[in-house]
Amino acid sequence: MSKFDEIRYFHDQEVNEALGSVSRDPMMKALMNFTFPDTDEQIWLEQFKNIHSISDFQRHFIAQTVRQILTKSSDGLTTSGFDQLDKNTPYLFISNHRDIVLDTSLLNLALLESGHIMTASAIGDNLVGRKFLNVLAKLNRNFLVQRGLSLRDQLKSSQIMSEYIEQQLHQEKRSVWIAQREGRAKDGNDATQQGVLKMLAMAAGDQSLTDYFKSLKIVPISISYEYDPTDSLKMPQLLAKHREEEYIKGKNEDFTTMLSGILGQKKRIHLHAGHVIDKELDDIAATIENKNKQLQAVAQIIDDSIIRNYKLWPTKFIAYDLLHNTQTYASQYTEQEKQLFIRRLEMRIDPSDPVSKEYFLSMYANPLINKIKIEESFSG
Repeated sequence: MSKFDEIRYFHDQEVNEALGSVSRDPMMKALMNFTFPDTDEQIWLEQFKNIHSISDFQRHFIAQTVRQILTKSSDGLTTSGFDQLDKNTPYLFISNHRDIVLDTSLLNLALLESGHIMTASAIGDNLVGRKFLNVLAKLNRNFLVQRGLSLRDQLKSSQIMSEYIEQQLHQEKRSVWIAQREGRAKDGNDATQQGVLKMLAMAAGDQSLTDYFKSLKIVPISISYEYDPTDSLKMPQLLAKHREEEYIKGKNEDFTTMLSGILGQKKRIHLHAGHVIDKELDDIAATIENKNKQLQAVAQIIDDSIIRNYKLWPTKFIAYDLLHNTQTYASQYTEQEKQLFIRRLEMRIDPSDPVSKEYFLSMYANPLINKIKIEESFSG
């Protein structure tokens, strides 16, 4: 037994049996019918028997699923920055978080197609409670972030996860993806939680925080969807927060959100890989002694990269102008794009409720507002 057994993804020698255990699950049938709509069930069931590694499964099946998602529910994925990364180096990708399944799936498709090392990816164990989803996640090289623990267990769990990430990067030479925060940014504000960085630093041993972070080769990732297919699903939680009420998730809410993210219309999607955070860590080591302040400074560097490299689609400019009742960014979109966005808003929320309207528009406008703030602080 390894201390990582509760959270790790499958070893290659476990893949064939694990895949066999879910091959006849109705959800697998639905997934494969979506991926290969013109293929008889017996064909992929037979092909499953020849799958003996995660890499086989990802290349022959899941990559095709992701391509199919892009074909059916988007206007395509574009990428930038990946040509600056070395193809044989494992990186720790820290990304803004918009979609439960797609953020990491799209990154891995981009890495696969550009010949880079694909990632082991963190996923909350609350999202994979069903047996099929748990097996599918581990067949996709997802490791589990344990949720809902007592404070003492949380500390132990964080230590194990920190060591697991270190082992993946340094021993296994495997890239890792982790979101910059626990849960998705529902309001469009992308901010790195210090707790995530604190967890990563737990495996530093005797190394200084900055030296250890240098060894992780942190690359900030900015992912931007023109339309968020889960925008209306995020509203109840935002409105509960506005009313200062506790928000309690519905029983199948996470699963509904996953499906909506996969199947809902996203229009254009862009993924940007920032540069490796390296020299900035020397500056932090030279100017800041306090460990918490060092973590704060690292979080700020990640945030600046994510926000500055976030692709601003017309929807962000439209939302900003509607929110502020202005024409400031009218040159960034067409009248048709504006009308389409207004129609979307009217169909997805109650447009006569000013609070709902403000939260919906802010969700789209905040990446632009945050970019303006950062550019002002740099020029100031």
